[in-house]
Amino acid sequence: MSIRLRLVLSYIAMLLVPLVLSVLAVILISIATFGTLKSGFQVDFSQGNPIKRVVDQELENVAYMKAKTETEPDAFLDPVFIQDLEDRFHKINMGIIIRKDKEITYSSPYLKEGEAQNNAKLPAYGTSSGQFQRNQGSLWITRQQDFLFSDNSKGSVFVFLDGGPFQKYLHQFSKSVILTFILILVGTNGVLTYFVSRSIIKPLRALKRAAEEIKDGNLDFEVVQQSDDEIGELSRAFEEMRRKLKKSVELQLQYEENRKELISNISHDLKTPVTAIKGYAHGIMDGVTNSPDKLEKYIRTIYTKAADMDRLIDELFLFSKLDLGKVPFQFETVDLGQYVLDCAQELQFDMEKKGVHFALTELPKEPLLVTADRDKLRRVLLNIIENAVKYSDEGNCRITLTLREIDGNAVIQIKDSGQGISEEALPHIFDRFYRADPSRNTATGGSGLGLAIAKQIMEEHGGRIGATSMIGQGTTVYMALPLNKQEESQG
Repeated sequence: MSIRLRLVLSYIAMLLVPLVLSVLAVILISIATFGTLKSGFQVDFSQGNPIKRVVDQELENVAYMKAKTETEPDAFLDPVFIQDLEDRFHKINMGIIIRKDKEITYSSPYLKEGEAQNNAKLPAYGTSSGQFQRNQGSLWITRQQDFLFSDNSKGSVFVFLDGGPFQKYLHQFSKSVILTFILILVGTNGVLTYFVSRSIIKPLRALKRAAEEIKDGNLDFEVVQQSDDEIGELSRAFEEMRRKLKKSVELQLQYEENRKELISNISHDLKTPVTAIKGYAHGIMDGVTNSPDKLEKYIRTIYTKAADMDRLIDELFLFSKLDLGKVPFQFETVDLGQYVLDCAQELQFDMEKKGVHFALTELPKEPLLVTADRDKLRRVLLNIIENAVKYSDEGNCRITLTLREIDGNAVIQIKDSGQGISEEALPHIFDRFYRADPSRNTATGGSGLGLAIAKQIMEEHGGRIGATSMIGQGTTVYMALPLNKQEESQG
């Protein structure tokens, strides 16, 4: 669930949950207050609607009272009648006040002291005839019945309801409702805010901790995605960044290690011929070469070592430019079968002079069209073949060359009968300056850049290079180039 949807739902919940809980609270408070009013007003709630019963009983009592004012007005001075009328109204929690002229002759006994005696609070004679009157303080006058006594004095009967307890309960009810609503609102918002913020803050704290670990250099601290929302996406992106950063640092460390190894290898490979050149030159200067044959031998050795240095520098320069992507390639569509046949015919004479049995054993009948740089591809073939010759026994070197189509690729295989490569060394033969010979003898091992250059060139062609080998049974190097699909479909 996204954070936006979560916030929207929380806002809706913050509105609906307090509203629903408040309604339930009002109902519960009403039930409690209703029970308090029941005990306070002593109304019979056991049969039907109590409010309707009170209203009906009041109307019946008022009709009875009105009939008495018309037939026996002086009965309102009779204590027996008055007590009977008082009992009728008391059953519905009401009382009566009887006034003759301006004197209060009777008032219900549960009125507050002095409340009924305050004549100024009662409506005047003739202001109402049995209609509802406005409340007088806590005294709610519901009826006023005016009549004349037998001596023509003015009489009034007031039916009232003491609103004091009701006002008290109403105040208590309102206070309870308001307090409960505030508590529900604060509690609901607090709980929802806690859970929503927790779902946001917790993963953010995890991200903060991960950032601090990365800042301290610990790139192994994994960021676990805890949700599928925006923060989860951020965690996933952060974890991807951490992995790439770790890979970049490891690669940088590897580059640094390779650089150190490169400097060490270059120093070693250059120092050997330089030392030899210095030694032979020093011998010439000391007059050791006391015969023309010896002098020629020294000079030829110096030239050979200088040529080795020149070749090493050329290969190093080429490899550096390939590594930086600064070597221009002249790509064109090449029939690889014809191309390999031409190369094999050129190499045949040189191989025979070296005593190498060289043979092209298999070519496809159909053209295999690839995109390649002729010169760079020839450099790859020469590097592999020269490497095979160096690691083969003199006079017993056999090299076979084949070309096949395998899974949409043109695959060149060069197999020799040399001493083979150990299982430990095989994965590293295409690394720069790697030689299985730990002494780094340039007489047999070369510069250590030939196969690395071959790998770089093949990768620039979009192909790949690899090798298989067994000790004592020779080595097979294969080069795979993707076929031109467009050319194939046209063919």
